[in-house]
Amino acid sequence: MKSMNYLVTLLFLCGALQLNAQQIELDVPYVPTPQNVVEGMLDLANVGKGDVVYDLGCGDGRIVITAAKKYGATGIGVDLNPERIKEANENAREAGVEDKVTFHEGNLFDFDFSKASVLTLYLLPDVNLKLMPKILSEMKPGSRVVSHAFDMGDWKPDGQISVDGKSVFLWIIPEKE
Repeated sequence: MKSMNYLVTLLFLCGALQLNAQQIELDVPYVPTPQNVVEGMLDLANVGKGDVVYDLGCGDGRIVITAAKKYGATGIGVDLNPERIKEANENAREAGVEDKVTFHEGNLFDFDFSKASVLTLYLLPDVNLKLMPKILSEMKPGSRVVSHAFDMGDWKPDGQISVDGKSVFLWIIPEKE
């Protein structure tokens, strides 16, 4: 009986360790942006038909889906969590915009967003600051960056609004020096 209990305990621990090893190391917890803030972000960035909206840490895909459905843009989302990517693809199908948006599982620091005309973020301040050099080097002058809640340190925003008490910041990529 003791050996059976030992075996069951050992199998349980092996399963727990395997599950833990499969968990993804996330820099930012998943907290969905409220829909009215999504629309405020896209309005502040003046998103329209010709825009390509990239959402870093896209979660359930609501920002690029809204950009496609309401504003006529195309969009790409990237997220580390495969469950969020699966959910985003399902949400795009339900919204009827799967031909206008795509979602990629991956690390946003490794992702090329040079083709974005609008980049949306709801990341933590330290992640924004780590991304800033990549944003400034990859994005074309005149492209827009919009962040829900968090700024970019010394890089002063070109615009800022409040949506139901939540801050939204806008930066326009400057000409290269």
